[in-house]
Amino acid sequence: MSKEKELSKVQELVYELKVADAMRSRVITVSSKTLMSELREILKINRISGTPVVDNDKLVGIISIEDFIKWLADGAKDCPIGEKMNAKVMSLFSDEPLVHAVSKLEQFGFGRFPVLNRLDHKLVGVITKGDIIERLLKETEIDYHEEEIHRYRASHIFEDIIADKTTIIFRYYVKGKDFNRAGEVSTGLKKNLSRLGIDPQIVRRAAIASYEAELNVVIYTDGGEIQVKVRPDKISIDVEDTGPGIPDIEKAMQPGYSTAPEWVRELGFGAGMGLNNIKKCSDKMNLTSTVGKGTHLKISIYMEKKGGA
Repeated sequence: MSKEKELSKVQELVYELKVADAMRSRVITVSSKTLMSELREILKINRISGTPVVDNDKLVGIISIEDFIKWLADGAKDCPIGEKMNAKVMSLFSDEPLVHAVSKLEQFGFGRFPVLNRLDHKLVGVITKGDIIERLLKETEIDYHEEEIHRYRASHIFEDIIADKTTIIFRYYVKGKDFNRAGEVSTGLKKNLSRLGIDPQIVRRAAIASYEAELNVVIYTDGGEIQVKVRPDKISIDVEDTGPGIPDIEKAMQPGYSTAPEWVRELGFGAGMGLNNIKKCSDKMNLTSTVGKGTHLKISIYMEKKGGA
């Protein structure tokens, strides 16, 4: 297997975990009326480099150590934090995949993101790069003994079946615009493939590819079907929908290109990396689409033996 397609356990986890799994729910906040002269002590005592600004349970801004230093350099004339804070706040929702937090922290270079509840938009936490790393380290501290025993017992399934050709088929139905359940198909597929004793590296690639494909169906269509065929030599993932279709496939494959509407982007989806990520995870990928009729995506991942085929 090429290094380009090799995925780590960490890469798998950022798709599987939610922002809520890594965020800190105990949040130090300040009011917009808090004075800048009080900010130094607040940051020092709590050992933080920034904090959300909240008025009447509503997030109104972010104030950071950089804002404080700039205030000092400008003469340190005392004033409410509301005059120096960043009022254009970018946030994450607690039920978003953790991969969105990783992507946004990298893209914008922020030290932290406030986390909101999707239903009432109230502040429920804060997430930083350090929080993500800490959570991922905890997740990787797993006792693999039981997992390996289970994998050993299941790994003989193809050898134990007497047939000239064996194929296991999984069929899943995806409901469009149902963001609360987005990712359930790929999670279920990952469990099934793991129970078959398939190499964890292959499972990761299949889970991430199916997650991205599933999300595209949820975002852009009213629904579709994902069919997965597992054979001793490869995994085939077929994704079909009856959505609006893709006018320009070559353009759609460009990293960052997205036709997701603004309301979808506000939900934390539609970053324009889905098809590109699918291509990276697959050995073969074929995408056909007819405007007004729908899209058909075929993904093939070969069952390479450990050490390379």
